[in-house]
Amino acid sequence: MATLEIRNLHVSVETEQGTKEILRGVDLTVRSGETHAIMGPNGSGKSTLAYSIAGHPKYTVTEGTVTLDGEDVLAMSVDERARAGVFLAMQYPVEVPGVTVSNFLRTAKTAIDGQAPKLRTWVKDVKNAMTELKIDPAFAERNVNEGFSGGEKKRFEILQMELLKPSVAILDETDSGLDVDALRIVSEGVNRVIASGDVGCLLITHYTRILRYIKPQFVHVFVNGRVVEEGGPELADELEENGYDRFLAAAGAAAETGAVEQVDQVTVEPANA
Repeated sequence: MATLEIRNLHVSVETEQGTKEILRGVDLTVRSGETHAIMGPNGSGKSTLAYSIAGHPKYTVTEGTVTLDGEDVLAMSVDERARAGVFLAMQYPVEVPGVTVSNFLRTAKTAIDGQAPKLRTWVKDVKNAMTELKIDPAFAERNVNEGFSGGEKKRFEILQMELLKPSVAILDETDSGLDVDALRIVSEGVNRVIASGDVGCLLITHYTRILRYIKPQFVHVFVNGRVVEEGGPELADELEENGYDRFLAAAGAAAETGAVEQVDQVTVEPANA
């Protein structure tokens, strides 16, 4: 059983206007066999959470901790995080010219396991996983994501997850850009991995349509870099019906209250001080 624990996580990013805080104290625990849906409007910090856990250099953790089975994830390099069992399916998978899919997968598996997989077993596992995801076997000899459609890129991400068997899988808007058939195929792949009971899943999405296929036990609503509400699948149903308006209104009211409190705390010095 693996456990990812996030405590009081604050993350900032440098912009042209200066340092901007994106995450403002996130607490979250994901265990093996659990599926957590992170939902929220654009700009709420969902993807920042994903990339901060994975170790993207653009994001600076200014406060808080992230641990995997008690080990300090934030102290690890990006490749160490991957070897420890953190997997990120990116919203926009990148192309890797000159590296074939078959070489990429076997090299990644070797790096994570510390030894190369037995060739006969590995070839069989890859072929079976590709068949389940309806990936043309010819893709094995193509360069990673080069010339792939959006749906093909997302299916390749799930292929990696199935073969690499991480402890925690973070899926950053895996449903974006997928048609109905591709969404179903990708979701079935995710469900196969989750069904093993060995993987905890953090599913980041704007919409509930993927949740018709992948059923979360926990739903967390993100607004302004914080988790503002938590619940079960029924919370996703509420979001489908009513959107994020009440959460955005509450966050706006809280921000205004905070600004007023700050003004009240200002001490005005006498003119002759």
